[in-house]
Amino acid sequence: MLYVIGLGLGDAKDITVKGLEILKRCELVYLESYTSILTCGKEEMEKFYEKEIIVADRDFVEQEADIMLNNAETKEVAFLVVGDPFSATTHTDLILRAKERGIKFQIIHNASIMNAVGSCGLQLYHFGETISIPFWTDSWKPESFYEKIKANRLHGLHTLCLLDIKVKEPTFESMTKKKKEYMPPKFMTVSEAADQLLQIVEKKKSEGIQDLAYDENSIFVGVARIGHESQKIIVCSLAEMKIFDLGPPLHSLVLPSNNLHELERDYLQQFSEKPL
Repeated sequence: MLYVIGLGLGDAKDITVKGLEILKRCELVYLESYTSILTCGKEEMEKFYEKEIIVADRDFVEQEADIMLNNAETKEVAFLVVGDPFSATTHTDLILRAKERGIKFQIIHNASIMNAVGSCGLQLYHFGETISIPFWTDSWKPESFYEKIKANRLHGLHTLCLLDIKVKEPTFESMTKKKKEYMPPKFMTVSEAADQLLQIVEKKKSEGIQDLAYDENSIFVGVARIGHESQKIIVCSLAEMKIFDLGPPLHSLVLPSNNLHELERDYLQQFSEKPL
């Protein structure tokens, strides 16, 4: 049996009772380590779960998952996912591969940023399509997600912006070598995301586009380490968000709709230094 177990968002103790009971009886425990992170490390998790954990990075999950599936044919195997198991398409693909091979599986759900973002006070059923903001490079600056933000705004919907993380990413130089070398882990901050969003609207303005989805004065919500006792939420303009430090990862951004419900506005106000 393959058990795909959501860990929630905070630390090792956020696993559900059902998830912990199943994990305890599994012979092999894998931890998916590249679509998200907890605030605690592998050692702390091993101590709490009383299990040895095998770290499954991007290469393992996308290219060598058959090793794990082979084990699941004859053993009880747990695949641990930060947040909820279906919060990343890679995990959906893993389940389909297990099903194709006739391997039994069970999903144990947990909280993810997709619902925990409601802690800022914005009502979940007022959210539109979620977008991802990737790290830009000197030669690659995608902005296709801007049109999705604009569509959400036109429909009076909030936009959750998931921010890029880079874990065990090979360096460009090592990709041509037999032995891979990896860059240090990198997690996008709300400040970095705000800077890229501002560059996009400045470019739109220079192209003569006037009907913008947002501008430097638009109110944004910055959230950090949601689900953990150290979580932080800030409500400010996009220009102010660019210079704001929310501390350690993980961060997310939210662009509220233009027509906030009175309760949403009242709840957001506690996180803002200025009247909304």
